[in-house]
Amino acid sequence: MDARLPGLHPDRLLRLVRRAIAECDLDLGGATVLTEAATGAYVVTPVAAALAGADHVFALSRATRYGSVADVTELTHDLATRAGVADRIEIVTEKTERVVGSADIITNSGHLRPLDAETIGWMRSDAVVPLMFEAWELDAGRIDVDVDALRARGILTAGTNERNPAVDVFSYLGPMAVKQLNDAGVAVRHSRILVLCDNPFAGFLHTGLRSAGARVEEASMPPDTYAPDLDAVVVALRPTGSTVFGAADARRLADAAPGAVVTQFWGDVARDEVAAAGVPCWPVSAPGAGHMGVLPSALGPEPIVRLQTGGLKVGAVLRTAVPDRTPADLAFLDEL
Repeated sequence: MDARLPGLHPDRLLRLVRRAIAECDLDLGGATVLTEAATGAYVVTPVAAALAGADHVFALSRATRYGSVADVTELTHDLATRAGVADRIEIVTEKTERVVGSADIITNSGHLRPLDAETIGWMRSDAVVPLMFEAWELDAGRIDVDVDALRARGILTAGTNERNPAVDVFSYLGPMAVKQLNDAGVAVRHSRILVLCDNPFAGFLHTGLRSAGARVEEASMPPDTYAPDLDAVVVALRPTGSTVFGAADARRLADAAPGAVVTQFWGDVARDEVAAAGVPCWPVSAPGAGHMGVLPSALGPEPIVRLQTGGLKVGAVLRTAVPDRTPADLAFLDEL
């Protein structure tokens, strides 16, 4: 996301972070946190940890196509200074045994991936690992966390319940699908759209698209026949390590509804085969295997702030002794 967008104004980001911390009742007092320092909306993560009371935050940064380490350091320092927590955030550029071994809470954020056996071997046995996604996604193509190694070390981990009202990230799925279709040149309103979805995203995609004025149909797998007046197919199928929408599916769609657009929301599409069948596909560049074709950050910082804060809350709950966890605490956990 372009850091120049008005919605990413630092004062607004801090307001969103403080609101999310309050809604999650997040308290990281006494903790050392290892997370990432990144660009766009993701700049909030280390600052949120510090604002929630963490004693020290290691924020791992790497150069990406979105910005250099110097860029990320400047953005993070600016936001942290405005928040009054700059003295508790340390930017690091390597995932080392010293840094990992110092942390009480270690997120699986992008720059820290993979959390492999070596990294897990550096962790203290009383460290905890909150996952910044729901646990079921581990069975849907996520290979960046070695769960067996975590269990062997006795390190507590859990997913983030993204449907908890204080997090509520799933409610952004419909608008994300609308955004992706709009970017592809499909207005959505009055369009006939087929949603291919075999996972918990289904209801949220249906509701969001219908609210935007679409005529929505659903299927849990590519059908044998398509409606002739279909405008678009939203592919939102669990990644399987192989193609979920391929040549035969594209040919059937092209024969029935020439010009209908395929949007790759989630799940691996055989791009070359789909193009060979004359089916337009969006986004132009395929996302990485198992990755989403549109991110929550496409809408603005709100879903990212809520997700990152919710993930940190999972870390706080995992550090709490089991008898002391309240029902409200447990509602944030998505157990593996």
